[in-house]
Amino acid sequence: MSAFRVGIAGPVGSGKTALLDALCKQMRSYVEIAVVTNDIYTQEDAQFLIKSQALPTQRIIGVETGGCPHTAIREDASINLVAIQELEEKFPNLNLIFLESGGDNLAATFSPELVDLTIYVIDVAAGDKIPRKGGPGITKSDLLVINKIDLADQVNADLQVMERDSKKMRGDKPFIFTNLKNQQGLREVIEFIKLHLAPNLNQ
Repeated sequence: MSAFRVGIAGPVGSGKTALLDALCKQMRSYVEIAVVTNDIYTQEDAQFLIKSQALPTQRIIGVETGGCPHTAIREDASINLVAIQELEEKFPNLNLIFLESGGDNLAATFSPELVDLTIYVIDVAAGDKIPRKGGPGITKSDLLVINKIDLADQVNADLQVMERDSKKMRGDKPFIFTNLKNQQGLREVIEFIKLHLAPNLNQ
């Protein structure tokens, strides 16, 4: 059976790789995990995860997308699908594969053929207007993560405004405030993933 795939997208600097790093370290003891990262011309995010020892090196593949990174997760997902196949052949017991998109704008979305669940990460430092700007990442992702809440005062961002606008833009879809520096909100993100992952686990 194929591993459950979770896509993590969001603008540059929002904290996608930090979230991915934390998720791997927290979940690797009870879930068989691998990662595919997408960068335009480098494998910087993959190298970060390897250096931080989020997972063994063989479980992390960095894909260089060239051009527009959203193409590799949407219109032409073939290079990501090849990477997924390679990981599944190497590790037949995989339960979970995280796919991280290259830093992109609010319009980036994953192809349904590529992932089963999407997490979109924005950060408070970009201002409290971000949720109401909309875009598929904000409105259609399965989970919206609003990161760096510790910076709210410094950038005059109102978390209540962000909460109100997120509810308005997302309806019943969940969102979680996080500060990944001290793992605030991380447990809730993990529980959300586990809820959807459960049918794929043979525990």
